[in-house]
Amino acid sequence: MFQPLNELGYEKYLNMNPFHILLGVNLNEYNLQNSEDKLNKNNLNDSENRLLKKKKKGKNFSVNPNDKVPLFAELDDLIRLHYLVTSRKVSTILEFGVGKSTLVFDHALTSNKQKCESYVTEKLRRSNPFECHSIDNSKKWINEVKKLKPSKNVFIHFSRCHMGTFNSRICTFYDKIPNICPDLIYLDGPDQFSVKGDVRGISTRSQDRLAMAGDILTLEHFLLPGTLIVVDGRTANARFLKSNLQRDWSYKYFEEYDQHFFELTETSLGKLNSLQMKLSNLIS
Repeated sequence: MFQPLNELGYEKYLNMNPFHILLGVNLNEYNLQNSEDKLNKNNLNDSENRLLKKKKKGKNFSVNPNDKVPLFAELDDLIRLHYLVTSRKVSTILEFGVGKSTLVFDHALTSNKQKCESYVTEKLRRSNPFECHSIDNSKKWINEVKKLKPSKNVFIHFSRCHMGTFNSRICTFYDKIPNICPDLIYLDGPDQFSVKGDVRGISTRSQDRLAMAGDILTLEHFLLPGTLIVVDGRTANARFLKSNLQRDWSYKYFEEYDQHFFELTETSLGKLNSLQMKLSNLIS
């Protein structure tokens, strides 16, 4: 399961992995101190000096269908995602919802490729090593991410979304999903207003509804032991997954990060799966 960075380790990790440059983030404008000594000496409750400071959001910030402004970069969330990929030596990512995380995953996978390519090539059977496959139903956001120029190891897939059911429970589905076997799935899409159709008059296109993606449930039995699912916010959606996943998953919610983690803790399927889990430090 995910082991979070120590609070004072964020700046050091970012200095070692400066992915913020790809995002065009100016650390001085972000109020990040350039010295760990300064950070240690200053009052950690001083919001102007903390990397972990969250910007205030209105009560309708995530349920406004007319909001066309990209969310600001929250470096603490992005640093944790980068650390998650590098610490577990992830090789293939499936991302629901493109964004700044797409570039962070790209940077982290490039680092993993430099360190682990020979092991993966020689010992594992991975058809999409060190690739991030991101799916989104918004051509606008896809084009915004493409402007940031991800590497050739990022594959962005456009797919419309529709309302449907999983075991008679109403949820949303992408029409088409890339045919890959990820060891990390990141769920941060789709938004609730762009999904087409309804089921008996019910849809997510209301401020009183909640995002409720069911795609992972349909993929569950293709996933390998050791697979990690990260759900960014979307607590109702995470609880929907938790209630309907059928295999042996461990689950942890970090309230301070507002992130949910599911890890497939079943025993290995065989030699190749064991070698992959060993690479991720999941077994000895």
